[in-house]
Amino acid sequence: MRPSFFHHLHPPTIPAAQSRLRYTLGAGGLSVFFSLVLIVSGVLLMYYYTPTPQEAPLSIQTLTFLVPFGWLVRNLHYWAAQLLVLVVVIHLMRVVFTGACAPPRRFNYLLGLALLVICVLLDFTGYVLRWDTGIQWALVVGTNLVKTIPVVGGGLYAFLVGGSQPGAATLIRFYTWHIFGLTLILLIIGGWHLFRVRRDGGIAVPPPELRPGNNRITRFELVRREVLAMLLASAGLVLLSITLPAPLAPPIQEGSALVAGARAPWFFLWVQELLKLGDPFLWGVLIPLVMTMVFVLMPYLLPNARPVELGRWFPPGNRLAQVISAIIVIFILIMTTLALL
Repeated sequence: MRPSFFHHLHPPTIPAAQSRLRYTLGAGGLSVFFSLVLIVSGVLLMYYYTPTPQEAPLSIQTLTFLVPFGWLVRNLHYWAAQLLVLVVVIHLMRVVFTGACAPPRRFNYLLGLALLVICVLLDFTGYVLRWDTGIQWALVVGTNLVKTIPVVGGGLYAFLVGGSQPGAATLIRFYTWHIFGLTLILLIIGGWHLFRVRRDGGIAVPPPELRPGNNRITRFELVRREVLAMLLASAGLVLLSITLPAPLAPPIQEGSALVAGARAPWFFLWVQELLKLGDPFLWGVLIPLVMTMVFVLMPYLLPNARPVELGRWFPPGNRLAQVISAIIVIFILIMTTLALL
């Protein structure tokens, strides 16, 4: 069979054992797929969305209830964004728990971590673009956390919201970051990340002389598996979009206060729960920043998996990094669960 353009995006062959779903979890490929869904659906939504406080919630309601299949496009965009954050987290954990962040892949691991942060920021900015009462916690409390940063907090807050308090300037700035700034950064770093995967030798495996076997699959089989995974993901995404509509709430009225029981978006619920413990800067800014830096420094300061241990789950060489990562993830899950109760 003559390779197509899409086949040439893949290496000629890859190790069979490390290409199995139970090893990769399909998270890397699904991240690319959900990103493409977001780009296409986002472009369609731009035809109807108006980034002003008065028109934004009305344009979303028009899109949802009056535009043919507008509800489906919006729901696809919403659920693809939530699933993208989830699969990027899974992909990052898979890399740590298989020791694949060892040299020469440490820098690409940092690129993947940066992509996770950008995906969360994209989700957050897109969440705020609804400009209804359902996003008030994220808008008010989330931006006010910036004020607590010593020395530069006030300036960062003014730059972020475009004034002394959230308003029309805030919405247009979030819209610009969501559509252009963050999306452009995502495309650049995402392309760099994919390039480095090939540059660093593809999926992490032991050197040829240390492998128990040398069974490999061709790029044709790899593409076939990826297409199958995308079809299954598409079916699941459409099913979610049909059965669970994206959130919609009444528009924010001028001078309106936070609605009782207002919550952060699900990926920041753990931060909302931490804020109940005391100082906003400590619990809402410093602790999340420290957690992020732990992940940044792990492959540089902690022992890494040895070459012979690569290509399998939980190699002994980077056990300490695995334990620390698991503790952080479990802590976030516990805080998130407490916020939901």
